[in-house]
Amino acid sequence: MKPVYFDNAATTPIRSEVIDAMTKVMQSHFGNPSSSHSFGRGSKALVEKSRKAIASHFNVSAGEIIFTSGGTEADNLVLRSAVKDLGVRQIITSKIEHHAVLHTVQHLQKEFKIEVSHVNLDEKGGIDFNHLESLLQTNEKCLVSLMHVNNEIGNILDLKRTADLCKANNALFHSDAVQSIGHYKMDLKDIPVDFLAASAHKFHGPKGVGFAFIRKNTGLKSLIIGGEQERGLRAGTESVHNIVGLDEALKMAYQNIEEEKQYVEDLKHYFIERIKAEIPQVIFNGCSSDFEKSTYTLVNVCLPVLPEKSAMLLFQLDLKGIACSKGSACQSGSSQNSHVLSEILSDKDLLKPSIRFSFGIYNTKEEVDYVINVLSDFVAKSKTSS
Repeated sequence: MKPVYFDNAATTPIRSEVIDAMTKVMQSHFGNPSSSHSFGRGSKALVEKSRKAIASHFNVSAGEIIFTSGGTEADNLVLRSAVKDLGVRQIITSKIEHHAVLHTVQHLQKEFKIEVSHVNLDEKGGIDFNHLESLLQTNEKCLVSLMHVNNEIGNILDLKRTADLCKANNALFHSDAVQSIGHYKMDLKDIPVDFLAASAHKFHGPKGVGFAFIRKNTGLKSLIIGGEQERGLRAGTESVHNIVGLDEALKMAYQNIEEEKQYVEDLKHYFIERIKAEIPQVIFNGCSSDFEKSTYTLVNVCLPVLPEKSAMLLFQLDLKGIACSKGSACQSGSSQNSHVLSEILSDKDLLKPSIRFSFGIYNTKEEVDYVINVLSDFVAKSKTSS
């Protein structure tokens, strides 16, 4: 069996069409977009064409799309400037956010002595909207930061309900949408979110490029000091080929969204059916087995394996050519449990191995069969050897 890549939530393979578009730019448009001569103007035209095209997918103006190096920079730009420049004194978030948000908020709390509140979660990691509304009853200038799709357990936040609630209480709303943009359509004229973060490599685009959606007239200021690129909100020479790659990847994602969503959703259905049949004691973490409440792109499972055998599971899967993860790729070097699963699993279940399998358009049911067989064999052997 050839190697199986089930870690699309960490990053996705680049579409060949995206590579072609980027290669053409690197060969023919090397001018600095800030230069006034024809070489620079040609590059600038590509950047602005991409900006306008990306904005059109979300029904916003081109000036509200600011190119960044990815989701982490976009999150930092919004959160840090909101505190430094907009006077935010309270941030409401959750304990299961990506570390690009959690760690940034922790640093802001230490640096600026802001108040940080964590909204309550239910047993599957869902947001308690009654508690969120109560937290919003504050006299402080407040920003809410809650991710649209959780990168570990796949839970989907009701973006419009959250945005409407924030607007009704005069709070700013930021959402890390890295796991959802390119997979879900959203009309930001209808959803009054103030800030979003996106990253191209999550929807078959290049690494090292993303964007922040920044609602006009919010007053945000640059995180990176230097030139006046990106409307003064992101200094530094634009990476033209990456921006064009981002544009092409997003265009193709939304052109093919219904067909590709159905294909990947069918793979997830098949995976769930097969693993339940072969390993009946499996537990699905969060809402990852609920197709109404979780993304169609991933499932997170807790396997009935003894704690002393757990450490070997990912190693054995890797030996069999299977790529998956125990949580966020950004935390792969940590020996600690997933901060997300620590919030929703019992101490007993935390000792068992939990694995995230995330699917994409290049995966097949044959790959699912292979992975399930390997998992089933490992579980059976771990029981017989105990």
